[in-house]
Amino acid sequence: MVSYKEIGLVNTREMFKKAVAGGYAVPAFNFNNMEQLQAIIQAASETKSPVILQVSKGARKYANATLLRYMAEGAVEYAKELGWENPQICLHLDHGDAFETCKSCIDTGFSSVMIDGSHLPYEENVALTKQVVEYAHQFDVTVEAELGVLAGVEDEVSAAESHYTKPEEVIDFATRTGCDSLAISIGTSHGAYKFTPEQCTRDPKTGKLVPPPLAFDVLHEIEKKLPGFPIVLHGSSSVPQDEVDTINAHGGKLPDAVGIPEEQLREASKSAVCKINIDSDSRLAMTAAIRKHFDENPGHFDPRQYLTPARDNMKKMYVHKIVNVLGSDGKAE
Repeated sequence: MVSYKEIGLVNTREMFKKAVAGGYAVPAFNFNNMEQLQAIIQAASETKSPVILQVSKGARKYANATLLRYMAEGAVEYAKELGWENPQICLHLDHGDAFETCKSCIDTGFSSVMIDGSHLPYEENVALTKQVVEYAHQFDVTVEAELGVLAGVEDEVSAAESHYTKPEEVIDFATRTGCDSLAISIGTSHGAYKFTPEQCTRDPKTGKLVPPPLAFDVLHEIEKKLPGFPIVLHGSSSVPQDEVDTINAHGGKLPDAVGIPEEQLREASKSAVCKINIDSDSRLAMTAAIRKHFDENPGHFDPRQYLTPARDNMKKMYVHKIVNVLGSDGKAE
């Protein structure tokens, strides 16, 4: 059994309490490799922003669970080297699909886990979430749960249609499960293709797709039911069109990729939404930089030559999200 406190990590309880009171959201960035982790820690250290390092089941399989734990421990020490005296870093399991997965993460140093029973019948979701909460809280590990279903594909998580969270269920669910935060569905979606062209309109000047607005009425109704309770938005990448254009200009094929407009995420950040998940934007920033580098430097083969600009581009994106979208900069001095 490894305690996250020995590693220097924190859980999300104080993070979220401060975010709800302060009207901002904590960034939750997924990572799969060293370059992504370096960029996240550089950005958070530079901006003094609390940060959640998210690891999906697929990332654990790809990078190795043991290595990921030591990478998180290294991230805390790296942040201190960069001048962040008291790093506010959480290591979080994203979309845990079973009690055993969550238990494994808790036992190996994660400070927060998500149990996603949203695909199950309501009572089964309640029972599974409660089981995870009872185990996690023994070790002061926080638990995120989910009500409602997000469309899209990301790692093993896949759904053809979204189903908005039912506000009338949230009090019963939060009370019976004891979860610390709740991921809801209000129109965000996983992946780089969050909406079909048929769901969008087109800007007559640019021809770019304009996605439908988020269901803020559902969010506000949930806030009324659970005042001050930490709310989470998954699938909240904006799919920056400049990165998509760079990819397409250098041999990629991402037609009609579209995400959540940043102005809507800014609005959500000022509400009870205190954690916003961003994954696809990092993948796009990394891929855009690598494709551009290979196109302009066909003779390069040293991974450091193309992963350095990739890392720099991801850091730039992370800083932008922290400062201009989520408003979490300076909140973890």
